[in-house]
Amino acid sequence: MTEQLIISSATIIGMTIIALIALRGWQGWLALKERELERNVAPRQELDGGSHVGAARIEIADLKERLRKLEAIASGVDL
Repeated sequence: MTEQLIISSATIIGMTIIALIALRGWQGWLALKERELERNVAPRQELDGGSHVGAARIEIADLKERLRKLEAIASGVDL
């Protein structure tokens, strides 16, 4: 009876220690991901109001111009 009590107590203590270590690792991983998200979002917040929207529009216009040129080249039209 006492041998079973010792084994079960040791098992419960061991599982508790493992659970605490896993919880600590999980919290560290979440903190890491939160710092990554803050680092990636911070540069976008520094931009003035709608300037990132304007930059996106310029980039889209540039891509459309490149597409138009590629279509002209594919159809054999000289620019």
